Amino acid sequence: MRVAVADDSLILREGLARLLTEAGFEVVGLGANADELYSIVKQHRPDVAIVDIRMPPTHTDEGLRASRLLRERWPDMGVLVLSQYVRPSYAVELLSEGTERVGYLLKDRVSDLDELASSVRRIGEGGSVLDPSVVAQLVDRRRRGDDPLDHLTKREREVLALMAEGRSNRAIGERLFITEHTVEKHVKSIFGTLGLPACPMIIGAC
Repeated sequence: MRVAVADDSLILREGLARLLTEAGFEVVGLGANADELYSIVKQHRPDVAIVDIRMPPTHTDEGLRASRLLRERWPDMGVLVLSQYVRPSYAVELLSEGTERVGYLLKDRVSDLDELASSVRRIGEGGSVLDPSVVAQLVDRRRRGDDPLDHLTKREREVLALMAEGRSNRAIGERLFITEHTVEKHVKSIFGTLGLPACPMIIGAC
């Protein structure tokens, strides 16, 4: 699987490249900003682009905007967005156009090689990854006012609780003694109830 990395921090992008290479990925290019990322993607067409949300020149949401553009121009390419902080609004914006081949992880998690490799592979294969911390805040935010969680079934609540722990669909299925396909159906229903796109979602990499 071929991967491109964009982050304004030289140490982080070189570190990610090293981890990815060690995990068996081919790193086709490293960029420090959105323009460099576009050039790399246009030339090499990687399977997955890993993008920092905050990049030059303003260090606000350049990476997020770049990710949305990449998904529009190259819908078959996966995008994994990295963030230093938990921002549910960023996750919702990413998911608003569908949850296939997209991920949102905190930077603290990418130091775990197994979790990083698993997340990149899932995204490249058409799945999605969402940081458990983001799931927890999304759920907490939905508790204000009319609580849509009240409309979840008991089983859906169980699935959601395990999602917030960072368990994968397979791990959730094993814990609840149901098939992975059944977990995906529950996840679709949960995301629909919470007002998010209804599409198979993989949380964490446990």
